[in-house]
Amino acid sequence: MHGILLLTRAEINRLRRNRRYFLFTLGLPVILYLIVAKQGTQAYGVAFAAYYMVAMATFGSFSGALNGNSIRIAEERKVGWIRQLRLTPLPANAYVIAKLLTSMATTIPSVVVVFLLGRFYGGVHLPVWQWIVVAVVVWLGSMIFAALAVAIGYRFPPDQVQPIATLVYFVFLVLGGIWFPLSGALQNIGKGTPTYEAVKISTDVIGNTSVPAGLIIGLIAWLVAFSGLAILSVRSMAEKV
Repeated sequence: MHGILLLTRAEINRLRRNRRYFLFTLGLPVILYLIVAKQGTQAYGVAFAAYYMVAMATFGSFSGALNGNSIRIAEERKVGWIRQLRLTPLPANAYVIAKLLTSMATTIPSVVVVFLLGRFYGGVHLPVWQWIVVAVVVWLGSMIFAALAVAIGYRFPPDQVQPIATLVYFVFLVLGGIWFPLSGALQNIGKGTPTYEAVKISTDVIGNTSVPAGLIIGLIAWLVAFSGLAILSVRSMAEKV
C-alpha cells in the first residue's frame, strides 16, 4: 500500500503542473458560476445559485475524472509507462488504484472552491450537514467517471480516446443538466444519466425534499457498470501493455 500511495503522490505532483487540467476542472467552472449563477430564479425546486453551484462542482470534478484521466492513461500505455511499472514490486493493480486515488484527491479543490463561491458570491446558505452531504455526493459521483476513464484509456489508443472521451463528456454534460436545468422531453431522457442523478440528489437534499431511492440506486448502478468496464478493459489489455 505504501508503494501505491507514493505513486499516487507522484501522479498528483504531475497534475499540479498541468495548467490545462486545472483550467477545465477549476477555472472554467468558476468563470461560468460568476457569469451565470445570479439569475434570481429557481431550478429543481431550489434557488438557481444553489443549483448552479452543484452543477459547476459536478462539472469540474467530472471533467478532471474523465477527460484528464482517459487521455493520460492512453498516452502512458502507448509509451510503455504501465509496462515499466509492472517490472517493479508494485501490485498488478497499483496503477489503476493510483489513478482512482489521484482523481479522488484532485477533484476536491473544484468542489471546495465552487462551494465557497456559492456561499459568499451566490448567497447560498445551508446547514452544515447539507454542505457535507452534497459535497460527498458530488465527490463520489466523480468516481463513476474516473472508472470510465480507466476503461476508455486502457482500451483505446490516444488518437481514438480523445474523440470518444469528448463525445461521452458532452452527452453527459447536456443530458445531465450541468450547463442548464432540464425540462420536458430532454429531462425525461436525461433522468437516467449519472450527472443528472448527482445534481438532482444534491438539489433534493438542499430543498429538504426526500430523495427518490431510484436516483441513489441509479448512481450506484452506474458506478458498478463503469467499474466493471474498467476491470474488463484492464484484463483484456493485460498482455498488450
